[in-house]
Amino acid sequence: MKILLALGVLVVLAAVGLGLAYLVSPLHTFDKLVPKDAGGEKIAEGLAYGDGERQALDIYAPVGDGESPRPVVVFFYGGSWNSGTREGYNFAGRALAAQGYIVVVPDYRLVPQVHFPAFVQDGADAVRWVRANVADYGGDPDRIVLMGHSAGAHIAAMLANDPQWLGDDRAALRGLVGLAGPYDFAPFDTAAAIEAFGEWPRVEETQPVTFAGPGAPPALLLTGEDDTTVKPRNSRALSAALTAAGVSAQMVTYPGVDHINVLIALSRPLRSRAPVLADASAFIDRVTRRATAN
Repeated sequence: MKILLALGVLVVLAAVGLGLAYLVSPLHTFDKLVPKDAGGEKIAEGLAYGDGERQALDIYAPVGDGESPRPVVVFFYGGSWNSGTREGYNFAGRALAAQGYIVVVPDYRLVPQVHFPAFVQDGADAVRWVRANVADYGGDPDRIVLMGHSAGAHIAAMLANDPQWLGDDRAALRGLVGLAGPYDFAPFDTAAAIEAFGEWPRVEETQPVTFAGPGAPPALLLTGEDDTTVKPRNSRALSAALTAAGVSAQMVTYPGVDHINVLIALSRPLRSRAPVLADASAFIDRVTRRATAN
């Protein structure tokens, strides 16, 4: 198993080096090989939150009895807004669920079939579905934390900071956890960003940092010091803007960690690379007023 896991990690890291970090197959290979947390399990799969094929989500929950209803984490995966599937994130869903949360992992529509703001709208529709239905799965619809990696962190940050997307449902948000998120990345200098956002006439409306202000939930922004894909300055900019607006925001930079390691450090065998799960769980516990973590 250790050899297979090492091969899976090498596949993912090689894909990063080739600029292919978010192809479906490398992360699916990693997810299939990596040992999962026994304390979390998938309890629902492919639930529709919209009419489209990619408007579906999976739900994870802790194994055994505990707090009821439980805080909810909605996790948006990355993929440059043009790739990724929820099936590659069992390791993340089960890791977070094992900490005592109901975890929802939605798919969303991708470039080139859609462009901004369609994927943000899908994120909003998924959160509204959670608000309306998560109680049936043991979750508390009034204690939701948004979490995401890379492009998924962008979606989560847009929902948390720009009130147009969730309206009154934004009041249920207790926090934002961003992993290596692009929050202040204009002007666009990559093909993925140009394709996803280049047609929108007002660039500032695509940037989470534009909307940082009073009313936003507390934020924990985690990033790797060695991330050259989405540089740490993005987290620094959003943290500074939120702090200036009187919103609690903390940025944590992990030395020796790059863009993909900040994600796969959630997995059980790779947590020694960075305390991402521990830091995120401590924040979620605090903002959802849980006394202790499971």
